[in-house]
Amino acid sequence: MKSSFLALLAIAAAAVGGYAWGQQYPLLDMVAGRVVQKYEQATCQQLWVQKSQPKTPREQEIMQMLRNDPAMRTEFINRVAAPIANKMFECGMIP
Repeated sequence: MKSSFLALLAIAAAAVGGYAWGQQYPLLDMVAGRVVQKYEQATCQQLWVQKSQPKTPREQEIMQMLRNDPAMRTEFINRVAAPIANKMFECGMIP
């Protein structure tokens, strides 16, 4: 699940080269939707296991991309924060 999200995000970022993120975000819609779906469908046990695993080089690259593009990061977080936070709360991952 985790690697498929990252692959989608990397493909989306490569395809648009940063340009479309400043437009209407159609690819970001798709990626954010899949991330939300992943969290909604994952069990708490699956999320705990994923949290304990080290980030892959691809994940680190994507995180760096989000750090380097504040607009993309803001839009991504705005779309996924509530569903992820709710699931993490249900699983006891945040107080």
